[in-house]
Amino acid sequence: MVLIDAPPDTHDATRAFWGGVTGATPDVGPDGTYANVGTLGGGVKLETQRLADPGDTARIHLDVETDDVAAEVARLVGLGATVEEERETYTILRDPAGLVFCVVPVWTDGFADHAVVHP
Repeated sequence: MVLIDAPPDTHDATRAFWGGVTGATPDVGPDGTYANVGTLGGGVKLETQRLADPGDTARIHLDVETDDVAAEVARLVGLGATVEEERETYTILRDPAGLVFCVVPVWTDGFADHAVVHP
């Protein structure tokens, strides 16, 4: 999944913009923090995320969805990622260049249809 993080004051406009780009009507989650704004090639979902603090910097980050968060984090650390923060159900990491991404548990429909299996 690709997430477009936007500060609260620009989130609604960002959500509408990316929905227009993909031709999708944004599907806003119950608390308004997340919105599905379409699908990219290969079944990759595009979402917006409302950041908590108006001073937060807008960015794009990836979520790696997995059926075993701990194992996937260990695999990615072995490839050169560093753990930024472990949360209750997911982990925030940085790639070798310092870019933020998350490893999250399965939560989308069709996970098995698009999952990549690593030995």
